[in-house]
This record gives sequence, structure tokens and C-alpha cells, in this order.
Amino acid sequence: MDGGRNILTGARPRGYVGRLAPSPTGALHLGNVRTFAIAWLRARACGGKVILRMEDLDHPRDKPGADLQALDDLRWLGFDWDEEHVQSHRRAFYRATLERLRPHAYPCVCSRRDVESAQSAPHACDQLYYPGTCRGRFAGWDEAAAACAPRTPCWRFRVPPKTEIVFSDKFHGLFRQDVSATLGDFPLARDPDGAGYTLAATADDLAMGVTEVVRGDDLLPATPSHILIARALGKTPPDYCHVPLVVGQDGRRLAKRHGDTRVSAFRTAGVTPEKIIGWVAWTCGWNDKNEPIGLSRLIGRSPLETIPDTAVVWNGSFG
Repeated sequence: MDGGRNILTGARPRGYVGRLAPSPTGALHLGNVRTFAIAWLRARACGGKVILRMEDLDHPRDKPGADLQALDDLRWLGFDWDEEHVQSHRRAFYRATLERLRPHAYPCVCSRRDVESAQSAPHACDQLYYPGTCRGRFAGWDEAAAACAPRTPCWRFRVPPKTEIVFSDKFHGLFRQDVSATLGDFPLARDPDGAGYTLAATADDLAMGVTEVVRGDDLLPATPSHILIARALGKTPPDYCHVPLVVGQDGRRLAKRHGDTRVSAFRTAGVTPEKIIGWVAWTCGWNDKNEPIGLSRLIGRSPLETIPDTAVVWNGSFG
């Protein structure tokens, strides 16, 4: 990988493959539904394929039974999919992918507190900037592990100086980021055989042939790290489409402080799937009125162009 290069991703002339990627770290909520509806409809409108991938590698935060509840909620809302995968079943694949990335990686013993104290540059998304403190410090994983025991080192991706990533997001348009100045050397895995979110999601998207990733625009600044991993693996990354979030009246991402926005809670309260999808359609500009409608009825009538470019504020009621 050359330092200072400008990487511009382009479209691919293959059939559309999209994905839904719920996580069992919490229950499926209204914001997830809106983003998943956009993703599902973009695939189905062109006769494309939908992959369901349960991203369950964050074990300390995983909630027992949340994975099955999410699948049940999605089916109840009208979603379907053509393939189903579970990340925790794919560890051998991530281990092999990490091995391929070793020329671009190094072990790091810095704790989160170390990284936080080193912040002297703006950082993107929720990911802290890392200045490369451990670059060239250790001969290998075993030496790093001995230096920070009983903690475990992590593998970091070595970002060349002046690495700028430029890509065209399907919703936000041209996005440009100097990764070396905003993200720095980002983590790949927290153990010698593991995989963090960025590594696992990128590797899976490539292996599963995903052509477009639709997700919340809070992750837009982290996308260059996915592109760098894809390029290091010699692959063309998918296209990206980052859509605005659903937020509370305080402007923050949906959480318990905004009331119960779980799909399961709406079901218990007697809200119909058509009511929820109708609200989604109305907030996306696909319906002039906030009225019930089934998900499948929106196929072919759900353009990106009508979706507002600002976050949707949940006021606690479907209206």
C-alpha cells in the first residue's frame, strides 16, 4: 500500500446484493427498522438479493435471546432474505483474513485510557484517533502480550502517512477523508485469532458479494477504514449508502431515555406492522400521509431522492 494515494471507489456492473446486519447487543428498534427498510427495498426494487447477517461478535454486550427476537420482529414486519449468516460461526474465516492482513498490521498494547490521553487531533465517528505509538515497538504478538499482561494486545492496521480516501456515497455524495489525520491506525482484532467489527464486516461484505451497504450516517466517517481493508485484501469495496438516523427530541440516537422504541414493545401494545412501516414510508417521503402500508407494497416506490437529508425526530407517537 502506497502512502499518500487517493482512493476513489466506483460502481460495479454486477447484480445487486444488499444486506441486513442486526446485532444482539440490543433489541430491534424503530431506527433499525427505518434503515433496514431502505436497504431491503433498494434490493427488492431491482430484483436483487438480500443477505441477513447476525453480527454477534460483541459478546460482553450481547443480550441473551436478542438475536432470535430480532429475526422474529423482522419477519413480523414483512422482511425476508435469501441467505442467513451468523458471525460467531465464521471465526476461522476471520482468522484467515487477519493472517492475510498481517503485512499491514502490528500489535498494540495501548489501553483505551492511553489512547484517550494521546488525543491531539480530531477523530472521526466514535473511534478515537491513534497516532501509531506502538508502530515498530514489538517483534510480534507474543512479545506484545508479555509486555501488557494480563491485558491482551490488539492488532492495528498501519495507515500510511497522508492517506486520503475519497468515495461517492449514494446518499451524501462525495466524501473525502484524510484517514492518517482523523482515524490513524485503527484496530482490527482484540486477540490473535479474533476480529473486531471493522474487520469482520468488511471481510463478510467482500466474501458474500455485497454490492451496496446501507446503514446509518453516523458510520459515514468510519467507512474509509473499511475501504482500506478491502484494498489491502486486493478487493473492490462495495458501494455505500449512509442514511440519516432516527433520533430523540434531544437530537441524540434512540435510547431508553427516549422511551421504549423496541419493535417487540410496539407489538405488545397492539401496533400493527403496517402502522410502523407506514410511519417509515411517511418519514422517507414515499407517502404523503402517515397511514398504514405493508412493506412489500413499497417495492418500486421508495426512491432515495425523497428521503430528507436530516435526522428524523421521534416524538413518541406514530401520529
